[in-house]
Amino acid sequence: SISCASCHNQVLAFADNKRISPGVDGRLAKRNAPTLVNVAYNPTFLFDGFLKTLEMQILVPIQEHAEFNSNIVEITELLKRDTMYTRMSLAAYNRIPDPYVITRAIASFERTLISGNSKYDQEVFQEKSVLNRSEKRGMNLFFNQLNCTTCHSGFNFTDFSTQNNGLYKVYADSGRYRSTKLNSDVAMFKVPTLRNIALTAPYMHDGSMANLKEVIQHYESGGFNHSNKNENIKPFQLSNRERNDLVNFLNSLTDEAFMSDPQFANPFTD
Repeated sequence: SISCASCHNQVLAFADNKRISPGVDGRLAKRNAPTLVNVAYNPTFLFDGFLKTLEMQILVPIQEHAEFNSNIVEITELLKRDTMYTRMSLAAYNRIPDPYVITRAIASFERTLISGNSKYDQEVFQEKSVLNRSEKRGMNLFFNQLNCTTCHSGFNFTDFSTQNNGLYKVYADSGRYRSTKLNSDVAMFKVPTLRNIALTAPYMHDGSMANLKEVIQHYESGGFNHSNKNENIKPFQLSNRERNDLVNFLNSLTDEAFMSDPQFANPFTD
């Protein structure tokens, strides 16, 4: 009744626009659906930053009660009954659909979801003059004045670490602690990529912030105190123009061509 694409929509950078995505029978999980953009580069997966491969991650939504509420064995049996999937599986892997084929095939597709042609990329890497003055001022704020790259660094605008950003004093979600049971991991969540960030609202692990201005204002406040909060997150103040400039720069990280690329679209719809 649902698919991976139910929560990972191409036009929304393979995320969705809901605070929490509904699973089978409308059940709600606890976390916001992250983008799948450039997941080929991710060393870990889930907001816990705990699983090491896409193949392992694929099993999580399948068995989660609030998502697919199934298991890989049951899904294997269903796919074996589909002659088209069986034919494609034999052609690609020389074996009928099984857990190996299912996890490898989905992971292989996800690794093709490469995005790197935003206005920012064209300006910086292709040496085209496409950023306007506001976007350039926002870029200077991001890289130089505000040190956002302490966490949002590199080609994918993330260092892939898990951090606490002072979102709450007390968290309903224990974060990475759920996987490790270490006190140092309480309320720690993986730093997300900022690529195509304008399309992946709402924000934070629980989808609690509706837009980028809310996110910026949170960081301006310095967040709430927490024993695991990143020590680099401290209060600062922006003017209205600076705030708009920063939002405009973040908008420039949108890769419009990626959202409409037909090779990533559903092949079974006209």
